[in-house]
Amino acid sequence: MKIAVSVVLLTVLFARIDVGRLWASARQASFWWLAVAFAVQFLNCLAATWRWHVLLEAQDVVVAGARLFGSFLVAQFFNNFLPSNVGGDVIRISDTARPAGSKTLATTIVLVDRGLGLLGLVLVAALGATAAGTIHPAALPIWPVWLWAGFLLAAAASAPALLAPDGVGRLLQPLTVFHPEWVGERINTVTSVLARFRERPGALAECFAGALFVQGLTVVFYFIVSSALHLNVSMWDLAVIVPLSFVVQLLPVSVNGFGVREATFTFYFARIGRPIESALLLSLVAQALVMLISLFGAAVYVARGRR
Repeated sequence: MKIAVSVVLLTVLFARIDVGRLWASARQASFWWLAVAFAVQFLNCLAATWRWHVLLEAQDVVVAGARLFGSFLVAQFFNNFLPSNVGGDVIRISDTARPAGSKTLATTIVLVDRGLGLLGLVLVAALGATAAGTIHPAALPIWPVWLWAGFLLAAAASAPALLAPDGVGRLLQPLTVFHPEWVGERINTVTSVLARFRERPGALAECFAGALFVQGLTVVFYFIVSSALHLNVSMWDLAVIVPLSFVVQLLPVSVNGFGVREATFTFYFARIGRPIESALLLSLVAQALVMLISLFGAAVYVARGRR
């Protein structure tokens, strides 16, 4: 069903454009700007790994930086080449479960990292929508106030988990009906992880700052790609559409966001008076660079097997 959704959406979008003109535009791309974009995305992987490292350190889990970066690259490879965006999380959890001494601890850290990343994503989208609204308010696909409300509500909803971790344990207690000992032990691990984060708020603040940096740098990455393709798109417009496209891709209805991502770019570009070809070109070329970088993860994975 995911393959069908991706194929249908891409077929519809490509039927509305001149493929020859799209290919001609792609061939005129600046190689050097694409190389800069590649370097920026690689830096983004380093920043995301550092964010993960900060959370592990806060839980007294020691993992060498090089090993953690290799694990993150492998996770990126799995996210981009498996028909699911959770395969990478499985890799990250399995790679840190042994040094953490607990799969539940490793899983909770990855979930906290994901949650802070999502908060950063919504905040960057809210900032971008607020700025873009001053340029062409009628084109915005969503009002900035909704993004700000979503960010504040998500922050308010997650705060009790850190301020009162025992409450989370009580909330999860009904799950012990399935297997009292096994489930109860894992609930205790989760509450202790949250309690340790409460004692070390600096780590969460660093991780959230890292999430903002990663999301902001992602917008810069798309801006550089658009410059390489000679597209006339403002940074603020990208600060709106890039985070929103990532949120849409979280819906499990397509293969790695293909089709859905391009449809989201096309929808917004049409509202700001940009051609469909520009939206498709930017989305596909940027994704191709991301997938190219994730191939380093394939090399790391193969090297692991040989060792």
